[in-house]
Amino acid sequence: MITPKKLIWHIFPANVLTILLVILTVSWFGVVSLQEFYLQDTEADLESRAHLISSKVKEYLRDQKIGELREYCIQIGRTSGTRITIIDPQGKVLADSNADPETMENHGQRAEITGAVAGQVGISRRFSKTLQENMVYVAIPLTNISANVLQENSEKRIDAILRTSVSVAALDTTLKRIKTRIILGSLAVLLLAGAVTLLISRNISRPLDQMTRSAERFAGGDFSLRMLPAVKNTASLEVATLATAMDRMAELLDEKIEAIITQRNQLETVFSSMVEAVIAIDTEERVISINDAAAELFGVDKKAAPGKIVQQIVRNVQLQQHISQTLAARESVVDEIVLRGETGDRFLQTNVVILGNGAGENAGVLVVMNDVTKIRRLENVRRDFVANVSHELRTPITSIRGYVETLLDGALDIREDAIRFLEIILHQSERLATIIDDLLALSKIEDEAKRGAIPLASGPLRPVLEAAAQTCQLQADQAGIVLVIDCPEQAMAEMNATLLEQAVVNLLVNAITYSRQGGEVTVEVVVGQAEQAGKVRIVVRDNGIGIAKGHLPRLFERFYRSDKARSRAHGGSGLGLAIVKHIAEAHDGAVEVKSVEGKGSEFALVMRGELVG
Repeated sequence: MITPKKLIWHIFPANVLTILLVILTVSWFGVVSLQEFYLQDTEADLESRAHLISSKVKEYLRDQKIGELREYCIQIGRTSGTRITIIDPQGKVLADSNADPETMENHGQRAEITGAVAGQVGISRRFSKTLQENMVYVAIPLTNISANVLQENSEKRIDAILRTSVSVAALDTTLKRIKTRIILGSLAVLLLAGAVTLLISRNISRPLDQMTRSAERFAGGDFSLRMLPAVKNTASLEVATLATAMDRMAELLDEKIEAIITQRNQLETVFSSMVEAVIAIDTEERVISINDAAAELFGVDKKAAPGKIVQQIVRNVQLQQHISQTLAARESVVDEIVLRGETGDRFLQTNVVILGNGAGENAGVLVVMNDVTKIRRLENVRRDFVANVSHELRTPITSIRGYVETLLDGALDIREDAIRFLEIILHQSERLATIIDDLLALSKIEDEAKRGAIPLASGPLRPVLEAAAQTCQLQADQAGIVLVIDCPEQAMAEMNATLLEQAVVNLLVNAITYSRQGGEVTVEVVVGQAEQAGKVRIVVRDNGIGIAKGHLPRLFERFYRSDKARSRAHGGSGLGLAIVKHIAEAHDGAVEVKSVEGKGSEFALVMRGELVG
């Protein structure tokens, strides 16, 4: 993979290379043009020199004065610095200013000679083996040298060739000096141009580098930096415009991200605080997110859940099937499922719906589960309450009606039967009145507790407990039960004495009713310490038949009986413990129960209190 280079290393080398190529091209073209101009000028000059001496050369040739011709060529050649050569049409050298003609080779094949023989001005540039130098040669034809030839024949006839030449060594030296100067000047221009290009490149790249660093801070979530103030002094209009646009973009991004974060936090707060259990699942049945209620419901770590397969979180086949069905059919599923657990069954009203993304495509499913276990339990309690209260009221009413009908049918005439039936009717009416009185008392306690109309005052506990024991003493004596009160004299409680006495009486009655002959019922007051500081516990303990564990959660419901036959046999209304519970709540306390079947029970009223003195 090619590593990206900085912008300056894209601009600077390219510009320097371009400048270098331009300089080399211009220099080469200039040198070549200058050399060609100089050579052409030299050739024209040589042609002019040849024409200047051509008439004199013709005279010597016409007079056949070859020796004098040679002397003339040497003289003129030295004077003008030009090599002069006279050649016949066959290429034989007749005279030369720089060499002995007799020793020179035939020049008939030389380019300039062949051109002159053809009747034109012959020009050639080459290395001279005779002089060991680069030479420029110009040859002109000498025609009609003899006068009689011109009269006999009007056509021109080439009788000889006059060639002039000069060395180009001086030109080469001059061109070398020019090339040296051009090279030095080019280097100077190149260095200057490189420095200017580097400065321009840095002026272009520096703002972009600053913008890059700013953009990196933008990417890191820091939108406080602005680009324009940092680049406007040296940047071009385009870069400044880009910086302005990016600053505006940063402001908009900051606003948008702030709004998104706010909305996300709000949604997370709503999502986390929802009572309903919510799980978001993607198309691969992996958990996207889960709220606190769902994590608690399924006993998983909320932070570790995302990314796991839903089967690892939800151990319920029915719910898994609903999720798969919704993903496949893209249709919502509403159902009530039962979640089995160690603490009992939990009923969940479940709604599985399609979860879409911003483009409207399927991104998974959203599972919303509302725990309706309490509602179902309340419905069961309500049904049981209606059934129990109907039964409790119907039993005495049915009994009264039956005995009244019996009396009307003739039993009234039999005094003994009539008295017995009327006593039964009286007992059942008293039982009915007791139920009604307890219902009214319970309703009154609930109403006054809600309105805060139950007055509480700090007072000693022992007199209240003794009054309650005295109320139950006759029943205890009849059942052969010993009542024991263990309460410190200094024990004080924040209480309504009348209601508290009623609650303790109800607990004592229950304890006596369900205790064995010769048993013992103890009322003990324990003042709390450490985490129970500021609390007192009024514990009513018996060693009777006890209560089965399955009945304990519903023991304080209205008309609920753990032992229906025994309770009704003793004339209970089924509201005693419900009254105890509401009295405890009216004291901002609670009632607790512990029991082992066959070994006895322990009821405790917990309320505010302390030891004084």
